[in-house]
Amino acid sequence: MQDFNIDGILDKARQEISLSREEILRLLDITSEKELGKVSQVARELRERYFENKVFFYGFVYFSTYCRNDCTFCLYRKSNRNYPRYRKTREEIVTAAQCLVNSGVHLLDLTMGEDPLYYHSIHGFDDLLEMVKELKKETKTPIMISPGVVSPEVLRKFKEAGADWYACYQETHNKTLYQGLRIEQSYDERMNRKIQAKEMGYLIEEGFLAGVGDTNEDMADSILTMTRMGADQVRVMSFVPQKNTPLANWKTNSPFRELLIIAVMRMVMPDRLIPASLDVDGLKGLEQRLNSGANVITSIIPPAVGMAGVSQSTLDIDDGNRSMEKVLPVLKANRLEAATAGSYQAWVNFRKAHIPSPVKGVHR
Repeated sequence: MQDFNIDGILDKARQEISLSREEILRLLDITSEKELGKVSQVARELRERYFENKVFFYGFVYFSTYCRNDCTFCLYRKSNRNYPRYRKTREEIVTAAQCLVNSGVHLLDLTMGEDPLYYHSIHGFDDLLEMVKELKKETKTPIMISPGVVSPEVLRKFKEAGADWYACYQETHNKTLYQGLRIEQSYDERMNRKIQAKEMGYLIEEGFLAGVGDTNEDMADSILTMTRMGADQVRVMSFVPQKNTPLANWKTNSPFRELLIIAVMRMVMPDRLIPASLDVDGLKGLEQRLNSGANVITSIIPPAVGMAGVSQSTLDIDDGNRSMEKVLPVLKANRLEAATAGSYQAWVNFRKAHIPSPVKGVHR
């Protein structure tokens, strides 16, 4: 590979000149804390250019942990019969969502596994559609749905019910690696559903895992794919091995790589929302992710409502460390502030009004 100069690449990023795949790879090859610090500094500058010192919050309601799929990385894969499951009632979901809104979150993420109860029931998603309508009417809060790969018809109905966002992570944009992670699931169908959602007027969130056998080339390709598909919120999460799964004994990496990828994503997509998730390292890992250029704190979960996380199903939940109360002091210590609900809604409205169409050839 050509020896690209780091400082030259960072100067291009500051000027918002598009980085080439080779330049992105050069940044992803960084291994020193000193160079990570330089990259993160530029990422913070770009974040401030678009978002000042304001941070958004994303409330997480994981209402069903049943799933028809057998993803090798997931605690809730259908073959993991040793882990207790739950399905929350409509009343429990609404109560948890209202608790989150009252605490100050800007977005409600209604998440489930691909629960056969909804996918194979005669009534399908009818109850969830009514619940989205109810929550939208009562809370006036933007809503993200994360129900898996639903049909275009169901996706359209959720949009009509008031959903603003559709999240359906690919996990990797390397098709060979994908087949080893999402067993017997179509790569193209999953990707096409997000493109269709974009065309329907949804904002979309795309995400990938780091540390599941991926290379820096895979990471660079994921970043460029998310750019081409016009994803509005882009995330990376470090893989956390789960018990009773094929990857239970997988060797994990330090947070360094995730922090570097967050910063590189900010340089490539400076105007997008980029999460700092509480679902990997909990509250103790928040500051590092914010310092790498993240501007959304995700997986806010209220204590005492019986909801689980994804990568870390119980981390920091019962003791309230995923609550707004515990997160706000971290912002203050880093000279950041909580955005207002109005400013988040304004960003959503602006983004919807200027939704870029996915470019042709988004698939690798």
